[in-house]
Amino acid sequence: MRMNERTDQKLNIDSRYPYVYETHLHTSQSSACARAAGKEMARACYEAGYTGIMVTDHFFYGNNCVDRSLPWSDWVERFCKGYEDAKAEGDRIGLSVFFGWEANYDGTEFLIYGLDKDWLLEHPEIRDATIEEQYRLVSGAGGLVVHCHPYRDEAYIPAIRVFPDFTDAVEGVNATHACKKSRGHNNPLFDVRAREYAAGFGLPMTAGSDIHGTDLLFGGIACADKLCDVHDYVRLMKSVRGVPAEAYPYKLLDGNESC
Repeated sequence: MRMNERTDQKLNIDSRYPYVYETHLHTSQSSACARAAGKEMARACYEAGYTGIMVTDHFFYGNNCVDRSLPWSDWVERFCKGYEDAKAEGDRIGLSVFFGWEANYDGTEFLIYGLDKDWLLEHPEIRDATIEEQYRLVSGAGGLVVHCHPYRDEAYIPAIRVFPDFTDAVEGVNATHACKKSRGHNNPLFDVRAREYAAGFGLPMTAGSDIHGTDLLFGGIACADKLCDVHDYVRLMKSVRGVPAEAYPYKLLDGNESC
């Protein structure tokens, strides 16, 4: 943990939406840009008042720190270590921990939920899948594809591209864009455009912090009902396709209420 990181803040819980989930979180075991291990991330989020977290480390062609020369099975085992350590700590302290990953296509990135390590081991073709093939594979297995930060404009993103036909939902709020305490990618206009994109195509919206350390940004979604597992999250997102955002059984958090 870095000396300047703080874990003493708490979520501002709305009694109408008491179950709060961080949907976009990285660990240092798999994401080269992360600053804390899965166990530390789980503990920090639990102490802040989160009900659960979704570990979404950078996948094979993203900013990943697992040796790409390893055989696929070994690579997957090491890739899942951050999640597994977070899950073990979550089970110990009472935090729900769900698995996902963040796939990178030359700067265009997608969060994948609803699949697991066994699925990855059995489907090495996902590593080199195109965006269309990714959607077919994930959807065919009952998973969820979320286009995260679609309008982030940074040097590492060569072009802004959208794929409404191969996306189940859009990250309408990314706390690194919106939260006042964010030290990177801080431009709320990125989220305004993302929400316009989602609304224009009738796609559900979700929210996450894109957090890389224990200095939390307090983004995510706040739900009226508890999610028992990641499949509940998949079903929730798919159930609100075409529903106006104001009618969702959850709300998007940008972190500013707790900053």
